[in-house]
Amino acid sequence: MPTYRTASTLLSSDGTRTQGTAALFSEPSRKGGNSPWAGDFRPADGSGGVGKDVVGKTFTLELPDGSTGKVVVLSRKSGKGGVTLALMGEDEPRSDSEAAACR
Repeated sequence: MPTYRTASTLLSSDGTRTQGTAALFSEPSRKGGNSPWAGDFRPADGSGGVGKDVVGKTFTLELPDGSTGKVVVLSRKSGKGGVTLALMGEDEPRSDSEAAACR
């Protein structure tokens, strides 16, 4: 996965959808495995509509091209620019058709 910034949606297990911007990048590859990925998510409303107790929780990150991936929130920071969530990818991002085939 190249490094890029894009509009995205963070989907919680209860179905809550939070619109925002994700900046994602690949970590260096490990021997024989998938390259891990990480990044930041900034909610569009600036308030962090995902709550304050999100650290350690798993969400689905949806990208505009239809790909999705499971992410864990590593940290939540608040500042003048709003809320920023640090994310770590749990699995390889995949398209809607790939996700449906795995069900």
